[in-house]
Amino acid sequence: MEIREVFARNLRAARRAKGLSQEELAHRAEIDRTYISSLERSIYNASIDVVDRLATVLGAEASDLLKRPAGQSKKSPGSSGNK
Repeated sequence: MEIREVFARNLRAARRAKGLSQEELAHRAEIDRTYISSLERSIYNASIDVVDRLATVLGAEASDLLKRPAGQSKKSPGSSGNK
């Protein structure tokens, strides 16, 4: 799973857990609602500043929005794992 997809899933889950609409999250983070939608659909990459702003509004750490689900590896099949 690409990091953009990980972020999208975690962002959507955190937003829903807080009971926020995309519009309310966007308003609180001072970001356009369509940008939130695009992030949740893995259309755009978020800057580290935007990740931090969203995490702050969601009451989370920025790193929480980038954590892969348990059991998920960033290695693709056939990779040596040496990076």
